[in-house]
Amino acid sequence: MNTPHPPEPPTLAARDWIAGLERGLSIIETFDEAHPRLSAQQAAQRCGLTRTAARRYLLTLTHLGYMATDGKLFWLTPRVMRLGQSYLESARLPRIVQPFLQRLTASTHETSYLSVLDGDEIVYVARNGPVRHMSTGFVLGARVPAQVTAAGMLLMALKGPAAIDAWLQARHGLQTFSEHTITDLPAMRAQLHQVRQQDWALSEQQLDLDYRGVAVPLRDRMGETVGALSIIMPMQHEASTDALRRVLPLLKETAQSMRNLI
Repeated sequence: MNTPHPPEPPTLAARDWIAGLERGLSIIETFDEAHPRLSAQQAAQRCGLTRTAARRYLLTLTHLGYMATDGKLFWLTPRVMRLGQSYLESARLPRIVQPFLQRLTASTHETSYLSVLDGDEIVYVARNGPVRHMSTGFVLGARVPAQVTAAGMLLMALKGPAAIDAWLQARHGLQTFSEHTITDLPAMRAQLHQVRQQDWALSEQQLDLDYRGVAVPLRDRMGETVGALSIIMPMQHEASTDALRRVLPLLKETAQSMRNLI
């Protein structure tokens, strides 16, 4: 089995580094579900900036339409979504994958996804299938902790034993999302080892009690893993073995059919 080696970011010369851009992006990223509204002081503390500097960035972003404020607190506006939409509209991989996801959905009558790994999270960059009452963790563009999805566990596992060990050693604990979430580090290491050996992943009820996911790697013509192809389906009354028998061969076949196009 080929071990993926993602390319390292190119070294950037000091003269080409724009610190202001880095800080402006860090200000945007400091807002999340737990911190939807922040004062300049709070944003400064989360970004490691002075209050004066943070306030200048926040006011500039407000002027550009990416923030709103009541004079004390700041929050993101929908304009921020343009940044992610630009990726979805310009990236080559989601466009290539979409017709294949449509066929996969037609064959399985389930929702299919393409996911990529970004740090400790996966991001759904392409999707096709029926609109169901699903967690927001399953929508296009959603970011989900890798530990609780089939796609995330697969992509983490394929990074190799050294990367897995480094990731687990950096954890003080794994977050709990449901009663089935794997939170024991040795158990997670064993699970990732198994996923790496079999080259596919199954995740059941770890994020949402009503759903299971099955994922296979999507590799390019050079054998490098570029993402995960997955199906997320309701648990209903279907046994795990029956679900795997029904969708896993189709997932593998679809991933193989795309290999020479990527």
